[in-house]
Amino acid sequence: MAHIDYYFSTLSPFAYLAGRGLEEIAARHGASVTYKPLDIMALFARTGGTPPAERHPSRNAYRAQDLPRQAKKRGMPLNLKPAFWPTNPAPSSYAIIAAQEAGGGDMGSLVHSVLRACWAEERNIAEDEVVRDCLTAAGFDPDLANRGLLSGAETYAANLEDAVNAGAFGSPFYVVDSGQSFWGQDRLEDLDLHLAGKL
Repeated sequence: MAHIDYYFSTLSPFAYLAGRGLEEIAARHGASVTYKPLDIMALFARTGGTPPAERHPSRNAYRAQDLPRQAKKRGMPLNLKPAFWPTNPAPSSYAIIAAQEAGGGDMGSLVHSVLRACWAEERNIAEDEVVRDCLTAAGFDPDLANRGLLSGAETYAANLEDAVNAGAFGSPFYVVDSGQSFWGQDRLEDLDLHLAGKL
């Protein structure tokens, strides 16, 4: 059975636009997934990336055109300039880490609900109430938002190191145990084909 390490930031619009694609692909091929939220700004610093605020105006202008196009293509609502972005990604990331450790809910739903809260619902994913709502909606104990903060911080830092070692440099980034990696929501089709043995 194939395994996928999924590196992502809870602030990433492209991770949001991936929707439930990863979960659908994993289910189709019987693959397991480990969710690895990380500090995307630290990843950029380690791997030669540039934060959006520091990018050339032409790159940001293209991003402003492309994100709405991709959202429309997928039939997904998107606020190009969310009210609470950027915000602190740690609380939502720690909750995802705690939920994965605890089990009992739907991880894909949890991750997508956090991303949707930021990019479609104008909610601040740094706020405890928002994180608790996302946990509850995905079938997890909302109190996970308050537990395991130290281990969550340790795993969050470890995920960054794992990402660098795995060759990840953006979000979403998918690494299969076959050694193949796929960057971006627009490479989910390639991931699907790879798991089917066609790529």
